[in-house]
Amino acid sequence: MKAKKDGKYKLVLSGYYGFRNSGDEAVLLSILAALEKEAAQEGVGVEPIVLSGDPAWTEKQYGVRAVPRMKLGELRKALGESDGLISGGGSLLQDATGMGSIPYYLGVMELARMRGKPTFVYAQGIGPVNRPMFRPWIARAFRKAAYVSVRDAGSADLLADFGVARDRIDVVPDPVMGLPLPEGAGSRSGSSEGAAAGGGGTGADRPIVGVSVRFWRSDRADLDRVAGALGKLAERRSVRLRFLPFHRGSDEDASLYVMERLGRFAADAEIAPSHEAPQEMLREVDRCSLLVGMRLHSLIYAAGREVPLLGLSYDPKIDQFLGQLGARAVGTTDSLDADRFAETAAKMLDDPQAWREKSHAAIWRLREESARPAQSIVRSLLNPDRR
Repeated sequence: MKAKKDGKYKLVLSGYYGFRNSGDEAVLLSILAALEKEAAQEGVGVEPIVLSGDPAWTEKQYGVRAVPRMKLGELRKALGESDGLISGGGSLLQDATGMGSIPYYLGVMELARMRGKPTFVYAQGIGPVNRPMFRPWIARAFRKAAYVSVRDAGSADLLADFGVARDRIDVVPDPVMGLPLPEGAGSRSGSSEGAAAGGGGTGADRPIVGVSVRFWRSDRADLDRVAGALGKLAERRSVRLRFLPFHRGSDEDASLYVMERLGRFAADAEIAPSHEAPQEMLREVDRCSLLVGMRLHSLIYAAGREVPLLGLSYDPKIDQFLGQLGARAVGTTDSLDADRFAETAAKMLDDPQAWREKSHAAIWRLREESARPAQSIVRSLLNPDRR
């Protein structure tokens, strides 16, 4: 590919975008910001074209061009006029939620290659891949990609098992680690950028404990245990439990399910709006003194703002991220000790600075490294012979 005369590169972005899931929308916003920053530093421009479930909403939300992700004609047209395809981030290549995800995202990558466009894999989380037939498909697509990055070592191990050379796989943080608060928004949490230890994230002199839950087990026993654990914490400390729905509809229902089981502590619980703008949910997390999360991006939001966090694991990606911080899940969807949870949470509320001092170096490393995929992609566009 020759250098662009106008210095602008069109890139199609393929991911779970336009469905108003706060985590995935934060991924998109973070990628857009990182690409814009890196392109500007190289003296060029990037024109994104987002494949979206709701193109009109995506265009309004981010000020970029979007096309329907399931309309083949428009998808092919966008790829044809582009300079490349970015696949990711997020957990795109997994079959835990059904058979359709892996064929769709690999199909988009194949369409790009058929049009002679380079493909770039951006900080994806791979797996679980339970159906063996998908594994060689993934390996083939990734071997042909111009650049491959995954968001954790477990994903890299899985790709290596599928047959992708390990030296072609860049392990990077989730792009959302680089997501800032909206411009002009001052920090209101107890983070190192905000109030002094223990002084932020309070309302009516009570610390806010943010809670992110989702449906997982069909018997709801996991959420019953969460309610019991939060109740134990409320017995020990006077707190405001603020539920943060990261996925419109389903997370709101899961939050209400837990709130209804808090008994006498239900009066101390509330539910935040399901914000469409990722940075508004980031602001919600920033106000917390502690974040208890099942959703991966609730934990990433908290880490990015240096809000003490406790993760509840329903998927290996939770454990992988917590491991990057030198931490472990406080419980799982199969097991949660309410007394141990309450004791751990109370200690973090009493001395948040201890958590920050322990986690600070890891968080800053993840923030810095989250920009690496954007840097690699822009440089690849500028130097196609080096791919």
